[in-house]
Amino acid sequence: MKSLKIILLLFCTFSFAQNGFEISDLKKTVIPFKLINNLIFIPVNINGVDLTFLLDSGVNETLLFSLENKEVSFNDLAKIKFSGLGESKDVEGLSSDNNLVTIGKDFRDNKQTVYIILDESINFSSHVGIPVNGIIGYQFFKNHAVQIDYVTQKITVFNDTKLLSKRSKRFESFPITLETNKPYMMTGVEMTHKRVESKMLLDLGNSDAVWLFPKLIKDFVYNRPNIDDYLGQGFNGDIYGKRSRIHRLYIGDFAFEKPLAAMPDEYSIQNLRIVQDRKGSVGSDIFRRFTVIFNYPENRLYLKKNKHFNEPFIFNKSGLDLQHDGMIWEKDLVQVETTPARSDNEGVKAYEAEKSFKYNFVLKPQYSVVGCRKDSPCYVAGIRKDDKIITINKKKASEYTLEKINNLLREEDGTLVTFEIERDLQKMTFQIILIDPIPYKDGN
Repeated sequence: MKSLKIILLLFCTFSFAQNGFEISDLKKTVIPFKLINNLIFIPVNINGVDLTFLLDSGVNETLLFSLENKEVSFNDLAKIKFSGLGESKDVEGLSSDNNLVTIGKDFRDNKQTVYIILDESINFSSHVGIPVNGIIGYQFFKNHAVQIDYVTQKITVFNDTKLLSKRSKRFESFPITLETNKPYMMTGVEMTHKRVESKMLLDLGNSDAVWLFPKLIKDFVYNRPNIDDYLGQGFNGDIYGKRSRIHRLYIGDFAFEKPLAAMPDEYSIQNLRIVQDRKGSVGSDIFRRFTVIFNYPENRLYLKKNKHFNEPFIFNKSGLDLQHDGMIWEKDLVQVETTPARSDNEGVKAYEAEKSFKYNFVLKPQYSVVGCRKDSPCYVAGIRKDDKIITINKKKASEYTLEKINNLLREEDGTLVTFEIERDLQKMTFQIILIDPIPYKDGN
């Protein structure tokens, strides 16, 4: 998966009273999460059913778009329409009030409103490699300070201001604004040599480092080299645009050298309601380099460097966009040791190990190609859309997670990756040589 970005706007609004998430009789609560492609996935229970949601500061409401064969009873339903990032206009759905939503052991809301997307084509599970049922944003953050530790993969929600004050002393503090229930701050964007103060959305649901909106930036010129690319999937369709590198991004005194920047085309943002003076987004490839505290009640952001801070900005160099096609039963040969009894000459029983083998049937993932960027290494090698992946470097593709495959495709320039694929019932072998198509060049 190259990137994932989800932006949603509600055409209809509803008036309802709710207190939001609360913690009962505790100073804090800790919630474990999974980190995949820089994105945070948390366990969410809705009306007694366990689900998995993306945590996304870039959305307002709690959204559900897939149940993965699970059944949830929803209350107080009403029809609604959505609009957001992508090329089409409207998506139909439902709103449901007064739901019990629990996250972790102690973080719960008894009257949560959930917005249900009815379009079955909107499902991000295949691009992540795990079942993803929905997205939660502002409702998670609005009442409490929330610390995200990307190294331990734990979220701490604070219910005690003294504990928060003690913890945040070791962090750098920044003011943020909340507009349409989403966090914004001023950052420095240096395309080549001139730093320009730019208002950016702080967007945990964006796996990239930086997004910029060329149409909203005066005298914008794309840095070179750049590539036309698929940028991700939104609620209104696929998102396309360009990728390149900028010279630097600044958050206060924190400076990031040559971060990757994605720039969606004007068709992908035509239905997006953009707040005044916004120029783009800061995404999770920046945030994962810190321990982060979002404090919505006090309009503050706290940052502290972690061990990932100085890592280079890299992405999938192959040009391949793969998806998880579900699970299939696969036959594995397993060695089994048995110990049959035998008797020696004195009648004493002994045991001797014997080796035998049997087949176990286990569920394994399968993958296919959903895109291969033109003129990229995968395209030059001959791989095409809809090819099914059989082996990677002579190892069964089913032995990989989607995340491990994507990490392999981010290896250093010159790395050779061999794919065996199936196309029209025929097996073929291709070799891809990884190369960064957009290395930053000073002076361009």
